[in-house]
Amino acid sequence: MAEKADKKNFFEDVYEVVRLIPKGRVTSYGSIASYLGSKGSARMVGWALIASHPHSKIPTHRVVNRVGMLTGKQHFDEPNAMQERLEQEGIKVENNQVVDFEKLFWDPAKELL
Repeated sequence: MAEKADKKNFFEDVYEVVRLIPKGRVTSYGSIASYLGSKGSARMVGWALIASHPHSKIPTHRVVNRVGMLTGKQHFDEPNAMQERLEQEGIKVENNQVVDFEKLFWDPAKELL
């Protein structure tokens, strides 16, 4: 039972961080995990984001993999929804990858001191 409570708390912590990602910026699953003290738990961050999709106020489209690939796009209602949302915020995407990823990268460990 404690594991379920811990998982729920972790998911809520993930959502809190994701809500803070500014429009026009992206971060990675791993950077969120590291910020939350769970380095190596990038997949768990991904699971949290999958579970969050019914909650439209969580900008899950701003979370990509460590090199800027849109690896979570299959979990959106439409195949191009993740890319379209990023492009609406001024982020260019080519071949399922964020262009200028390093420039647009938002690191919670640095931004949320």
